[in-house]
Amino acid sequence: MTARHVEAVIVGGGLTGLAAAAACAQAGLETVHLAPKGPPDRRTSALMMPSVRYLQDAGLIGEPAALGHKLSQIRIIDATNRLIRAPETLFDSNDAGLDAFGWNFANVGLTQAFELAAGKFANLETVDAALAELEVGPEGALLTLKDGTTLLADLLVGADGKKSLVREAADFHARENGFAEAALVCDLTLQRPLGGASVEFHYPHGPFTLVPAGGNRANLVWIDDRAVLDAAQAGGPEALLAIFAEKSMRLFGTVALATPTHIFSLSSITVTEAGHNGVVLVGEAAHAFPPIGAQGLNLGLRDVADLSAALATSDLKAPGWGKALSVYYARRRAADLARTGTMVDALFKSLLTELLPAQALRAGGLWALKSLPALRRQAFKLGMGAR
Repeated sequence: MTARHVEAVIVGGGLTGLAAAAACAQAGLETVHLAPKGPPDRRTSALMMPSVRYLQDAGLIGEPAALGHKLSQIRIIDATNRLIRAPETLFDSNDAGLDAFGWNFANVGLTQAFELAAGKFANLETVDAALAELEVGPEGALLTLKDGTTLLADLLVGADGKKSLVREAADFHARENGFAEAALVCDLTLQRPLGGASVEFHYPHGPFTLVPAGGNRANLVWIDDRAVLDAAQAGGPEALLAIFAEKSMRLFGTVALATPTHIFSLSSITVTEAGHNGVVLVGEAAHAFPPIGAQGLNLGLRDVADLSAALATSDLKAPGWGKALSVYYARRRAADLARTGTMVDALFKSLLTELLPAQALRAGGLWALKSLPALRRQAFKLGMGAR
């Protein structure tokens, strides 16, 4: 059976996959998006202003207030009993001349907005089918779907997550690292609201972070040893809420569960290059980090923004354009991926280390950020992904 030729195929139905499919369609390519149906993504994403502006410019969302909740402050509290402790630090978006650092969105709402925007492109076809096999050859990427359909693509975009079949089959080299720590997530109702402040309590095995989700609601991300989280969850709601009250230093009064808790393992993935041979990787197919510094989806959307820029500046009618574009995309992404990976790795290790020199360096860094406005503004730009 002859394979159907299409200009671009996107594999993966998550937020980065939806955004990448819209970017390819907006560039005028005949686009097929392989997006097998899965359960709703009940997580939330804190998107920094550069990501929010990209989504608005790409037509994927309208006013952020219609979908999310403003993040105007970041409060960091060193809750360890270490010999050298960092000062409590409050970062305010006004110090950077901004109304907000970003917005906290429910992923379900973002997904609906992205799907609505993508549905407006007549040249974008969404297929509820999974990829079974992939061969990359001189004519392009040959995809065999689980229903037996075959597609031949000039450009293949892998947005299929940490266990990416595209990354493996297209021979990308990746470094992977697992952690003893895991993350527990849920929504809470607080007696006293967070306002626009994301509050991070830093403990020896990771942060306990409350992110504003509107009104008295907060999204919790608690990183700790997997055994500790499993035991806390197994203790039942009453015991769990007592732990949450203690971890949050009772700053927000009575705490109640608004959703069930979920625990997921932490790992990191880094590719040596994000594109080659007519294949590009976006989102967690290219990089995955612990949820530190709100970098995950923000970095994935910067992938899509660079893919969009590469599409806009490439000759999409030239022979072999997909291969040339993939190499150009990899060059565009290299510095950002290296910088962000180094930053997140250093942040995570600085939270976990028991070495006094590293603790002193972290505490001194927070003192400097607290005391020096120019350094603080530069840190804002780095953390927000401004380029």
